[in-house]
Amino acid sequence: MTRAAEDRGGATGAAYVAVVGPGDATEAETDVAHRLGHLLASAGHMLLCGGLGGVMAAVARGAADAGGVVVGLLPGTDRHAGAPHLTVALATGLGEMRNALLVRAADVVVAVGGSWGTLSEVALAVRTGVPVVAIGGWTVTTPDGGHAPGVHHVADAAEAAVAVGRLVARR
Repeated sequence: MTRAAEDRGGATGAAYVAVVGPGDATEAETDVAHRLGHLLASAGHMLLCGGLGGVMAAVARGAADAGGVVVGLLPGTDRHAGAPHLTVALATGLGEMRNALLVRAADVVVAVGGSWGTLSEVALAVRTGVPVVAIGGWTVTTPDGGHAPGVHHVADAAEAAVAVGRLVARR
């Protein structure tokens, strides 16, 4: 394995983890996202997010506090519009369609809270087989009322970080 692959988590079991959630998040959601960013970055994971405010900005701040890397996939064409703690801001020009790119680039998606955009990201992840860890927010069920496959509900950031570790170990 090359040094570059090791740096990206290839040798350590680290993963690309997308953290999704509302841009107009509550204080409780941003507190959870900040803690989650810190925990995931401390574990060596590369974080991905939508790059704007709310949960996205909080997870970037938490990861930055831990010395981690956060890539923000911005909806517009201005890379300077991203949250201040992003390591890399990619201006996609894709609008909400960036949600699919975000999900497909991830090994695991963690949803903090819920908004329509968050629900679309959870649905895309389930549809494409990317495991989801959910902290609060939407409860997705199958048409017969069962739990959606691939969505793991947890209570807080610490439980989410443990769940991500378990899911990464399975890949």
